Amino acid sequence: MKSISEAYKDHPINLHNIIPIDFKKVHELPESHTWPSLDQDSISDTSHDQVIPIIDLEDPNVMKLIGHACQTWGAFQITNHGIPISFLDEVESQSRKLFTLPSQQKLKALRTPDSVGGYGRPRMQPFFPKFLWQEGFTMVDKSATIDQTSKIWPHGDHTPFCRAMEEYQKKLKDLANRLLGVMLDSLKITNDDLSLTLLGSSSSLEDLKSEAPHTALQLNSYPACPNPNRAMGLASHTDTSLFTVLYQSRSRGLQIRANGIGWVTVPPVPGALVVNIGDLLHILTNGRFPSAVHRAIVNQSHHRLSIGYFYGPPCNSKIAPVRKLVDSNHPIRYRDLTWREYIGIKAKHFDKSLSFAAVNPQIDTNDQS
Repeated sequence: MKSISEAYKDHPINLHNIIPIDFKKVHELPESHTWPSLDQDSISDTSHDQVIPIIDLEDPNVMKLIGHACQTWGAFQITNHGIPISFLDEVESQSRKLFTLPSQQKLKALRTPDSVGGYGRPRMQPFFPKFLWQEGFTMVDKSATIDQTSKIWPHGDHTPFCRAMEEYQKKLKDLANRLLGVMLDSLKITNDDLSLTLLGSSSSLEDLKSEAPHTALQLNSYPACPNPNRAMGLASHTDTSLFTVLYQSRSRGLQIRANGIGWVTVPPVPGALVVNIGDLLHILTNGRFPSAVHRAIVNQSHHRLSIGYFYGPPCNSKIAPVRKLVDSNHPIRYRDLTWREYIGIKAKHFDKSLSFAAVNPQIDTNDQS
């Protein structure tokens, strides 16, 4: 079975778009990172903080609450998810341990132009004329992660980091499996519906929930910025996965774009995790669950971290709208494709990707991806 890592080999990016600057040596915002203008409509606005739903997974109405949040926002926060705050603190601590290392140490794990794992700038960097105020570390393969981090921390010093990240991914896989079931139940999508649509007639939802999912863990670092009003952490985008489970540190920065409101800050809630819908679930639900357009802004005083877990189907699984969700009032919007094929579309078209995946592109000219 092909992996997501292999899918990116067909879409290399230039090395200068991968190597971050040494943030510790920067005391003024460089021209290379100075954006000419930012959409300031709600960067400082906190009036809508509590609009993004915060859902207790032990609530007896959890299916209804999550279904409504997916359809109206494409995002929500979850509590009582079973991952202790103390362990989340440990994962954050290990992440900070990596990003506070000297630049020359981190660069020993620099990813190659045709890969997705390792240290560097986000792969969407080439789509923007200015650099993002961000550095990241991506984990898609256990053995590769051990190899990369052993170069950063020789003599076995990488072991605590790798142990924490491996355990975190195991916990998130179980959580993501649970969330997927609740999301599909909210639309009354059955095992049979999904197997015919997503995995092929010889597979089932249980295959997706076992060893089949393709996942990635993304550590994001946003150092304190000398001029945050002219810099951007992560620019507006959507994720390609089915959905993302995100842990954010205690500093504000994540924003979701809401129809009729604008950019809405998702406030850090102690122990909570953010869930946002990705492009593949948008396609699978025929647009019922909108892919969440989001971004990350930066600040002048705090080094902010976030940790995203991208959850998706097997790389070559067929993705198409579930036929139960197609009728005269909801005509089919997207054609059949695989995650691997969609990565190719995203590599070329970025924020117009859903339009290029549409059966009729005219339907989705306003979609962002």
